[in-house]
Amino acid sequence: MSENLEQFRLRAREWLAANLPKASTEGEFDWDRGRQLQRQLYEGGFAGLCYPREYGGQGLTPQHQRVFNEEALDYEMPVRLNFPTLTICGPTLLDTGSEEQKKEFLPAAIAGELLFCQFLSEPSGGSDLAGVLTRAERTADGWLLNGAKTWSSSADTADWAMVLARTDWDVPKHQGLTMFLMRIRQPGVQVNPIQMLNGSHEFCEEFFDDVRLPSSAVLGEVNGGWAVATRLLYHERAAVGGASPFVSGVRQGQMTRDGTLTDLVRESGQADSERARDLLARSEVLHLVHSALAEDLTQRLVDGELPDAAMSYIRLFHAEAQQAEIDCGLELAGPAGVTDSGSWALRYLGRQGLSLGGGSTEMARNVIAERVLGMPREASADKGVPFRQVRQGPTS
Repeated sequence: MSENLEQFRLRAREWLAANLPKASTEGEFDWDRGRQLQRQLYEGGFAGLCYPREYGGQGLTPQHQRVFNEEALDYEMPVRLNFPTLTICGPTLLDTGSEEQKKEFLPAAIAGELLFCQFLSEPSGGSDLAGVLTRAERTADGWLLNGAKTWSSSADTADWAMVLARTDWDVPKHQGLTMFLMRIRQPGVQVNPIQMLNGSHEFCEEFFDDVRLPSSAVLGEVNGGWAVATRLLYHERAAVGGASPFVSGVRQGQMTRDGTLTDLVRESGQADSERARDLLARSEVLHLVHSALAEDLTQRLVDGELPDAAMSYIRLFHAEAQQAEIDCGLELAGPAGVTDSGSWALRYLGRQGLSLGGGSTEMARNVIAERVLGMPREASADKGVPFRQVRQGPTS
């Protein structure tokens, strides 16, 4: 408990060198290997650094996590377990779960034994998360879930999900929602991976047919699901924007399979090119500004100077910085970006996803305008209307 940051750094450095291999950029992420690495971190006392000790964490500060990330940069780390298990679902459980739920799920997640995903978006919902049609109906011993979800990251590898469902159709849409904790591998749940344009299978679609949930599955309060979803979105925007204190093993500007933009400039013989240096400088400046913005906003949120909605600034700027880096990388790589390894071209094919994950950038701008700057809300035809009366689907 008396260990200072520099002593922690030295301890982390020694442990990493003795226990983890150097990072490799080859091949796809192996989820079983990821769970194994997370278990090693857990047993070594370096998992869940910012989670409370009573729930399996280390009870340390974001500064400790930052120091550990700096030391771990060159080592193989279970980075895919960050999203959404450790940075989104775990913190949401910490904020909104019952004591029993926190003690059951958080230590197992921090140890790599349980992976979570989010069942939020729906095929017909677009950006209107509160307009979900998936329904949960009471039974004698719990709930019966029916409906469909989509764009769920890593749902085919997860063990549990947080699923938002409608439990009351006779109140306005935000008031009739409940969040549930659901075991994925059970009767009535079908999970289908979605192949993306760049060849990845990061997302899935799900169908629920009379899925039985116990009463203990409710996260938060019955019909209080919007409050839980709002907290989840806060953590998602922090994670997507690079400002979550729960991210372990990564940092802004992490190397890709093709290395950094600086590596690309050098290896392509463009180090003396003024154009190449300008492109590189543009991307580097955006990353520096993003890091400073994340640090400043995070501290101001902790100090109570800004509302939680201000996290949308970080989410929005993250998309701008990452898309600029991808654009620069493809322009610098030229034809080789497509004809050689193709990594920059594949990243370009997926660049628009940066405007969608964590809520669309258009929604982020609305949140900033209305909830931070106090500008008037856009007109809404369904405000205050019982959801049962809200028209669904085409109007013609």
